[in-house]
Amino acid sequence: MGKIIAIANQKGGVGKTTTAINLAAGLAVLEHKTLLIDADPQSNSTSGVGFDPRNIENSIYECIIDNVDPSSIILETTTPFLYLLPSHIDLVGAEIEMIHMPNREKMMKVAVERIKADYEFIIIDCSPSLGLITVNALTAADSVIIPVQCEYFALEGLGKLLNTIKIVQSRLNPDLDIEGILLTMYDNRLNLSKQVVDEVKTHFQQMVFQTIINRNTKLGEAPSFGQTIMMHDINSPGAINYLNLAREILQKNVTPVISVSEQNIIS
Repeated sequence: MGKIIAIANQKGGVGKTTTAINLAAGLAVLEHKTLLIDADPQSNSTSGVGFDPRNIENSIYECIIDNVDPSSIILETTTPFLYLLPSHIDLVGAEIEMIHMPNREKMMKVAVERIKADYEFIIIDCSPSLGLITVNALTAADSVIIPVQCEYFALEGLGKLLNTIKIVQSRLNPDLDIEGILLTMYDNRLNLSKQVVDEVKTHFQQMVFQTIINRNTKLGEAPSFGQTIMMHDINSPGAINYLNLAREILQKNVTPVISVSEQNIIS
């Protein structure tokens, strides 16, 4: 059975979609069959792996609202072992349609359970909100990764997200774990970035991933080509960062242990 990991933070601009796309690609490059679920109406994960959302006929929206079998709409990407369950702007209206539905918080879980056995990892890119779709993703997930940018307001809003996770754990998904807090957009030229790293590690200690995602031009370029960083430039610092993250997750979840050999992990 696949492990389902949600990537969530209601704060925008923290590298959430970048992490969802490239962690999924990293796991795929390491030959673990991986499904990326785009649960954000902006559909950036869909376009980020090479698909035009305007040409998507069926998406996660139809799976949730119309009970369409997700296996019938999953797309194969250009990265071997990486598959996509796409999103569409229609997802914006899903929360309103779901309000009066029974078990409205578990509709994504029902859809994902139908395909969970087909993949080793399922990565869900959540929307930048704490709305019903994000709650659905957290209810469907086994764990959650929280991206936190190395900037001044790094911890802003994190308390609200952690409170939402606690509510989901207590009412909807008692097995939900925090996979880890991921520090993103690190710039080793700035004292501020180093201070944020120290502050987050002081507050959250073992919850923080050893891997830190550096600011990297190639990471910003890749989506404009409809490519993951692994396809765009496998030798770039961004690709190495996300491969390190994938290995760190594998080390926690898969036997035998796969060691991290690259030397650019910031401790």
